[in-house]
Amino acid sequence: MHTLISHSTVSTKYWHQLDDGRIQCDLCPRFCKLHEGQRGLCFIRQNLDNQIVMTSYGRSSGFCIDPIEKKPLNHFYPGTPVFSFGTAGCNLACKFCQNWDISKSREMDSLMSQASPEAIADAALESGCLSVAYTYNDPVIFHEYAIDTAQICRERGLKSVAVSAGYVCPEPRAEFYQYMDAANIDLKAFSESFYHKITGSHLKDVLETLQYIKHETDVWLELTTLLIPGENDSAKELEAMTQWVVENLGPDVPMHFTAFHPDWKMRDKPRTPISTLLMAREIALQNGVRYAYVGNVHNKAAESTYCHHCGHLLIGRDWYELSEWGLDEKGCCQQCGTPCAGKFADKPGDWGAKRQVINFSA
Repeated sequence: MHTLISHSTVSTKYWHQLDDGRIQCDLCPRFCKLHEGQRGLCFIRQNLDNQIVMTSYGRSSGFCIDPIEKKPLNHFYPGTPVFSFGTAGCNLACKFCQNWDISKSREMDSLMSQASPEAIADAALESGCLSVAYTYNDPVIFHEYAIDTAQICRERGLKSVAVSAGYVCPEPRAEFYQYMDAANIDLKAFSESFYHKITGSHLKDVLETLQYIKHETDVWLELTTLLIPGENDSAKELEAMTQWVVENLGPDVPMHFTAFHPDWKMRDKPRTPISTLLMAREIALQNGVRYAYVGNVHNKAAESTYCHHCGHLLIGRDWYELSEWGLDEKGCCQQCGTPCAGKFADKPGDWGAKRQVINFSA
């Protein structure tokens, strides 16, 4: 467990001092170079007394119980509730951010809920959750809080789920993912120009994270791409992206293509038509992705899971509600016996689409 310097502030280890006296944060490839008192782009990491500290330890933008499908994770204990929380800030600068009120906040301190890692694990268990998700903003930036929580959760039999953009340096990445059981990573586009101009980051670092998670860990991995009209939704780009996924991650990594709505600094863009989502899904399937989904829309056929061998319906899904269940107790197709990639219990959960806010007493 990390030791508090003061209320909500803990020391960190991924930084070094520069010759000009500034401190460089080495947590993510942004490498913020900070004078005394200055905060990084993520807002919650700061140069304080010539070291990088995290300033929001134990404080959150809120705690909720969500369906696991909301993360989205379709192949990680479907139908189960997941205890979810995040902090303020983000290490990316996405102009289209759909959670900008949290990730771009600079006035969260007086509004935040408070809970220790132990309190989170206790609440998750008492609520009947199978897992805890580090989400709403990117857990990369609340690295210490997430890891301490994940360690306690593992001791108590709870799973840990990371919802992240994958923009993190190799050493902290390795430390972080040794405590995770599943991850959904935003593959925001498949062009460096999009990443650089619209998110303020770089594609290659994200691709390295995807390959690391898939090949160097036992973490269950799924991908999400928010399709923005005219920006990352061309058939050419989707062809390249899905081919890369199959060639580098394999055919069993599920891909979620989700609908954009105008927000933050991209209010001039229209909503994503469902035809674009269905096109992306079809391209993925044609290129060998076995499990491709649409999101933020109602389309049961394109949200459900099918056996890649015989086509049998394995998991009927409409938004966050499950219906048909065609898996046996070993996670195999009941019709032909082919295994379905993922982590499954003997039977699905029944949490449904409920969202339950959790309040901790002061």
